[in-house]
Amino acid sequence: MTFRNPSRPPWRAVLFAVFFIATLHLSTMATGQNLAKPVVTTPEVRAELMAHAPQGVPTGAGADKASGQPVWVGLQLAHQPHWHTYWKNSGDSGLPTELQWTLPPGVLAGDIDWPVPKKIPIGNLANYGYEGTVLLPVPLTITPDFKPPVGSDTLDVRLKAAWLVCRQECIPQEGEFALRIPLRGSTALNGAVFDAALAARPRPVMGPVGGVRPDSQVRIDGDALAVSVQGLPVALRGKTLDFFPETPEVIATAAAWTQAWNGGEWTARVPLSPQRANSPSVLPVVLAADGQGWRAELKVLGTWPAVAAPATVSPALEAALQANAANRAPPAPPAASGSLLAALLGALVGGLILNLMPCVFPVLAIKVLGFAQHGGDRRAHRLAGLAYTAGVVLSFVALGALLLALRAAGESLGWGFQLQNPAVVAALAALFTVIGLNLAGLFEFGSVLPSSVASLQARHPVADSFLTGVLAVAVASPCTAPFMGASLGFAVGLPAAQALAVFAAIGLGLALPYLAASFVPAVARALPRPGAWMDTFRRLMAFPMFATVVWLVWVLGQQAGIDGAGALLALLVALSFVIWSLTLGGRTRAVMTSVSIASFVLLTMGIGQNVIKLAEPASSMAASTARWAPWAPGEVDKRLAAGQPVFVDFTAAWCVTCQYNKKTTLADAGLLAEFDAKKVQLLRADWTRRDPAITAALAQLGRNGVPVYVLYAAGKPPVVLSEILSVGEVRAALAGL
Repeated sequence: MTFRNPSRPPWRAVLFAVFFIATLHLSTMATGQNLAKPVVTTPEVRAELMAHAPQGVPTGAGADKASGQPVWVGLQLAHQPHWHTYWKNSGDSGLPTELQWTLPPGVLAGDIDWPVPKKIPIGNLANYGYEGTVLLPVPLTITPDFKPPVGSDTLDVRLKAAWLVCRQECIPQEGEFALRIPLRGSTALNGAVFDAALAARPRPVMGPVGGVRPDSQVRIDGDALAVSVQGLPVALRGKTLDFFPETPEVIATAAAWTQAWNGGEWTARVPLSPQRANSPSVLPVVLAADGQGWRAELKVLGTWPAVAAPATVSPALEAALQANAANRAPPAPPAASGSLLAALLGALVGGLILNLMPCVFPVLAIKVLGFAQHGGDRRAHRLAGLAYTAGVVLSFVALGALLLALRAAGESLGWGFQLQNPAVVAALAALFTVIGLNLAGLFEFGSVLPSSVASLQARHPVADSFLTGVLAVAVASPCTAPFMGASLGFAVGLPAAQALAVFAAIGLGLALPYLAASFVPAVARALPRPGAWMDTFRRLMAFPMFATVVWLVWVLGQQAGIDGAGALLALLVALSFVIWSLTLGGRTRAVMTSVSIASFVLLTMGIGQNVIKLAEPASSMAASTARWAPWAPGEVDKRLAAGQPVFVDFTAAWCVTCQYNKKTTLADAGLLAEFDAKKVQLLRADWTRRDPAITAALAQLGRNGVPVYVLYAAGKPPVVLSEILSVGEVRAALAGL
């Protein structure tokens, strides 16, 4: 009987690369495609994308006649008490809300139709913004060029919004939103909300088109502006008006100013800002009283005094943004002396320890078969070791480069970011299902693929080893081993070349044991000679692969809910059906393959969206037990101000190390009793889904991935514990309280 080498199926390596590249591509699309929804909720703001199209959406030739048919979208911000966001001119500090629309060709978004703001004094500063609930409406122009996709009866609207929400402290926040507006019929459910927002817009002052009146003007008078406005409604005469300039950094927002009426003329004297940075020739202003506003564009007369040096961020805003971190100083990053060498050493050691993580075991176990296959061929051992090392190192560098590029583009991401995307989790689950079925002996790639493709491994064994290294990184990247966390946190703040060197050092550490073994003949001699045992071992290795699939389905369940996990399981069964049908012969193969592929396609169309659709997080999911409260921005500061120590578990469902620590050390009854005795508040920051606030909190601690465990105490620097947590280490930290 001819023995078939089962160690490395020929097409497996190419399949690994395809799936890994796909996961990286899907990661870059995660925010824009899979995480978007109509509502984004933070502890400070509930943001919702709304639409108002009472007469439907005009299409084709009907768009020419639709000038009187309103199509509106808008972002509604519902603030928690005492929190606010900002108007187009934020005042002394703050930033206006920004909206970036993604619309089909032929649909154009206008500017925000800003409602009249209110003046919000904060100490010796004053801002212009909104409290309570406000809708920022935006008109959509439907041109004749708009043609809905074939079979679609909706207008798909996507929005990326960024806002700064402040109380005494300020928190930058953002959200991805998606909405479908029916093309036919009325979308008027939010009509009252839009009517109220449009009624709150400032009306133009009576006069020529555009609001510019020759008899309304601003005159520069020393260090102040002398304002004169004509044409205001008669009902306003004698009333005290609020004054809001649309151009920022012109007036001293919080300074005292005077106003008066002279018949139908309203006049005011407003001090200029000592840090003035703008010198407009026309100054648009909004005057308001009793919740209503009027807008005028005032011609500026005179010569502006010299401006202050421009600043990218106002000093007041910078101070406000730093207020969050003022109460606690983050620990020094791993290389406190700024030594790149220390970071590289930590990365190398972390990569070595990464080989002991459960997520890496399935791939490393397969490599044992590679040793046995080559037997005493030392040259083959060395080539395979070098190729595997190259695959690991280059993959780590590529993943690190992608992470750095996305962060430079404004994304709040950290290590393991790809598994925050349900589509990536589903793709990896499918990959490991295929590998497991192959190892279990259900099929050989040579039986389901053309011979020219199936023989690739035989002709290119070095490429196969390289791509096995790529697979190792794909499954190892969500893990953070000891020493890795500090090095990763340090790396993201380095120049790109140095940061990539740190990522390469992690990869080298991961590959080093196999590389060393490939150059040590004693390792090969210690293994049994090739034989039937390899087939048994190969089939045994199918079970770690299936266990990995179970873990990935569980991870996806944390993101997409029970419906998403169930849909993924159904699709994996359908995928297995397709693979099995390809192993048949003759006419049966043709019939069953057609049936299985059709079933898989129909099932994907029917339930596939459940896999990538994020479920609303339930309150019970915020913490695993009642003992653990969900982490939120500012929660640690609030507890510390009350004199209560805080222990924070930064975790994620896709982090195997996190789950191990959670089920062992953090579930220890004696340790939990000590937490209670010292009145320590336990908080859990769940990073399973993308959360910019948690990413920022990790960055303050000098970290860029999970797990991270931190003990906070008032008046003391935070204590960051090791990634592999022990009861003794936590008790030692508690003893210092």
